[in-house]
Amino acid sequence: MPILNFLFPKKEKSATAAKERLQIIIARERTNRAGPDFLPALHRELIEVISKYTKVSADDIKISLDRQGNLEVLDVNVVLPDA
Repeated sequence: MPILNFLFPKKEKSATAAKERLQIIIARERTNRAGPDFLPALHRELIEVISKYTKVSADDIKISLDRQGNLEVLDVNVVLPDA
């Protein structure tokens, strides 16, 4: 089967790609605390990606980063239109 996987690789799902991007952004933020805030860039990218699948405005996506000691919580709320 490894030959078939090589010849016909599985396409990466968009959710997996988005998760990996978020992990990279968060890891970068942890190592670069003095650098620019990543939340505005993340907000723009989320609007761009979600707009490919449904109509959404910038006001429909809320992002916040809460810090409590060593714990960080990235909260992303997306209001999707009714079907």
